Amino acid sequence: MKNSLNHNFNKNNKDVFSWEQVQEDLKTKFGREVFESWLKKMNLLEINPDNLLISVPTRFIRDWITSRYLDNVLQVIKSHNKKINRIEFKVNSIVSDKNDSENKVNLQKENNFEDTNITFLKDTFIQYNRIDPNKNFDNFIVGQSNNLAFEASKKITESNHGYNPLFLYSGVGMGKTHLLNAIGLKLKKTNKVMLISAERFMYHFVKSIKSNEMLKFKDYFRNTDVLLIDDIQFMSGKEALQEEFFHTFSTLIDRGAQIVLTADRAPNKLNRIQERIKSRFSGGLVIDIQNSDFDLRSKIVKNKLEELTFLNNNNITISEEVTKFICSEIKTSIRELVGALNRVVSFSRIYNKVPNLSETRIILKDLLNINENKVTIDNIQTIVCKYFKISKNEMLSSRRSRYLVRPRQAAIYLAKMLTSKSLPEIGRCFSNRDHTTVIHSVKTIEKLRKEDGELNIKIDNLKNKILYDKQDEI
Repeated sequence: MKNSLNHNFNKNNKDVFSWEQVQEDLKTKFGREVFESWLKKMNLLEINPDNLLISVPTRFIRDWITSRYLDNVLQVIKSHNKKINRIEFKVNSIVSDKNDSENKVNLQKENNFEDTNITFLKDTFIQYNRIDPNKNFDNFIVGQSNNLAFEASKKITESNHGYNPLFLYSGVGMGKTHLLNAIGLKLKKTNKVMLISAERFMYHFVKSIKSNEMLKFKDYFRNTDVLLIDDIQFMSGKEALQEEFFHTFSTLIDRGAQIVLTADRAPNKLNRIQERIKSRFSGGLVIDIQNSDFDLRSKIVKNKLEELTFLNNNNITISEEVTKFICSEIKTSIRELVGALNRVVSFSRIYNKVPNLSETRIILKDLLNINENKVTIDNIQTIVCKYFKISKNEMLSSRRSRYLVRPRQAAIYLAKMLTSKSLPEIGRCFSNRDHTTVIHSVKTIEKLRKEDGELNIKIDNLKNKILYDKQDEI
């Protein structure tokens, strides 16, 4: 049994490379929306010693995947075969034509539209406005951290609630998209509902400009009764898109249409979003979905196990020790929590045994490492401010007093050392400072660490507190 286990964990073996499993891992890593919109369209054509040949239906999809997701896609593939170091794409125009034709038929069939009404928006109807019937209020697991968001979302569908828009924000995998979908599912019976990601909204905006179809684009989005937009932060820095969205937003609000938005941060923390748009977001009800507590994670795991048992017509047994371990260690994302459980269940099925704690640690090794080493710029700023006894507002201000400059430079330096953020991204987190300011801060601290032994010790102490989350010792 031990040899068999080791064999399965040896993903360098080309014979065990499974494109189906790669797709499942991509769905887990990027989320359902991104996977269904972009990555699902990739088809494996050929496996070579050091590369994969993958087909995609259009050049646009190829370019989009290449510019936004390629590095992480390659990372997932390498987890299955470390010898793969590049991906080659082949645009399959035949597949594209076929899919377009099928979309047109389905559109007519489902919506009884005439040919004259079929525009570039057809794939929005077919692929991206199809609300998932499995994501409803009944199967949303409620706990202390998400109860307010849940109740507010339900209220929208039941009565004249008095707030618009509803703005939900949290980290990834905390249930925002599920609630968005549940709202759409409930309201679509009596309303014209549009559920779309910010990425897809941008895609259709760009396409409308290229095809000179802006009037149709405006009419379509401004005549909906309920507009649900996921991951609004992806509009960051896109001025033309924001301009169009602002006018669409204002038109819908004036008409009394309901708007619900999700993002990964609060409106006032959205970078490179117009102030007037952030002000509109803040004018409704803004709710922070907190990280799940242990009780909620336990409920989710129990519910998922019951679901898997029902679907597979057999009892799936995971020891209480293992379930407690999973719920204790996987804290940052419900999606990661479910993914971890799926891994353990898969192990149980393959080997026909209940995994013990030691085996569970092996199975979840990569997830455990990710959670142990998650460092954010916000956390760095908080710890540095506490250490130097200054407020975060003071650190982020334009003041150049010495007692503020050095902590600010230290925080920027640690952000560069301990995160994968680019120089411009770090600068934006420090009140939109220029990347040259980031470079200057890094070089200054590097120089001072060599010259000032006391400062060097302080930086090392801060580094340890950040990495090991020892804020209580500050």
